[in-house]
Amino acid sequence: MRYVSTRGAAPVLDFGEAMLTGLARDGGLYVPETVPALGRDEIAALSGLSYEETAFRVMRPFTGDAFTDAEFRAAIEAAYRGFGHPARAPLVQLAPSHFLLELFHGPTLAFKDFAMQLIGQLFQIALKRQGRRITIVGATSGDTGSAAIEAFRGLDNVDVFILFPEGRVSDVQRRQMTTPDEANVHALALDGDFDDAQARLKDMFNHFEFRDAVGLAGVNSINWARVLAQVVYYFTAAVSLGAPHRPVGFTVPTGNFGDIFAGHVARRMGLPVDRLVIATNQNDILHRCLTTGRYETGGVKPSISPSMDIQVSSNFERALFDAYGRDGGAVAQLMEELKVAGGFGVSQGALEALKAAYASGRVSEDETLATIARTRRTTGELLCPHSAVGVAVAERRRHPSMPMVTLATAHPAKFPDAVERATGLRPPLPDRMADLFSRPERVTSVPNDLAALEALIKERRRR
Repeated sequence: MRYVSTRGAAPVLDFGEAMLTGLARDGGLYVPETVPALGRDEIAALSGLSYEETAFRVMRPFTGDAFTDAEFRAAIEAAYRGFGHPARAPLVQLAPSHFLLELFHGPTLAFKDFAMQLIGQLFQIALKRQGRRITIVGATSGDTGSAAIEAFRGLDNVDVFILFPEGRVSDVQRRQMTTPDEANVHALALDGDFDDAQARLKDMFNHFEFRDAVGLAGVNSINWARVLAQVVYYFTAAVSLGAPHRPVGFTVPTGNFGDIFAGHVARRMGLPVDRLVIATNQNDILHRCLTTGRYETGGVKPSISPSMDIQVSSNFERALFDAYGRDGGAVAQLMEELKVAGGFGVSQGALEALKAAYASGRVSEDETLATIARTRRTTGELLCPHSAVGVAVAERRRHPSMPMVTLATAHPAKFPDAVERATGLRPPLPDRMADLFSRPERVTSVPNDLAALEALIKERRRR
């Protein structure tokens, strides 16, 4: 299995190297050269299997010889052992033909745990085998950072630095990043928004002297292994609802596009995904792009669904790569226009391809709160504001003859202020996190400056 860059000018890598590399050296994102397909019988045979066994069968064709079967099975088992539900990603029915896929039963109560816990296991195997040390730097709008810290805390051969926008994550999200006391983890509060954090991260990867000096590795959703791990729950949900014998739709609250792109990969593998619906909050660049054909950035508007407060959706580059017929040069030109002019126009043919693959919808702050309140009243389910954005869009898009699955991306207790504002109920943290607000915090405020960030990382990483 070979992996190529979306910009067409980076070395072709195997799965293991693509995973450890993260961002390609030409600034692009790695994708598989070809997507392996599962036959109808193979998909049907997933029915009734454990989440772990399904994960092995879905992901194994992508990993080549980077890991043995035994290594890969052991990594999967270890990754999901700490999840708080035996189904790992259970389905809950909200209404006729409308289901909620609960992706918040992992150790940090967000969907990022599905990928990050597995990456943590795979990194350990690969680094131990190669005798390497790495420095992981991540940018987060809230959930990726805590999931990365949880996955890599305490490891001898990894240092972790997480950039988050100061004052723009929830208190629970912040404390999940700032209270771990292991010496190898560092929470960095950036003076800026998530797009600033993501831009500085990419700058570090494109500064090759720094990148090579510290052994830089990335675990943001730019990392292909992150996307791959998220493909699995599309299969478990769809098969539970009758796939491959009937199609299933998915609505995905998304800002950085990685979670919904995983659904696109599942569809290319042969899963009968009828519709993939992008759900956005007021930071609606993805919805505007599909509607107008212009990908135009603007200022980020802080919202009650902060993990979606993004204007530059990194993984959209992977969707553009497919829409432009896998023309890396065309994608590189678009990304240069985005960097220089703050936006670009999508060609008519590519726009038609995107519209054929995805639908979209936008939800206001008032609609988000109303959806949380209405869902609680009619079903008893408490939604986090991101999940509520998904439910609101799904209610407009679902069809009674086809199941629609909305991805519930985080536990409501991660965003208690918004939930309480909508329902009058303040959701408690699970017992294992009950003391989160009494734990001491350890955080460093940092400027939105590349040189200062690189100097801090060089100083604090362990040799």
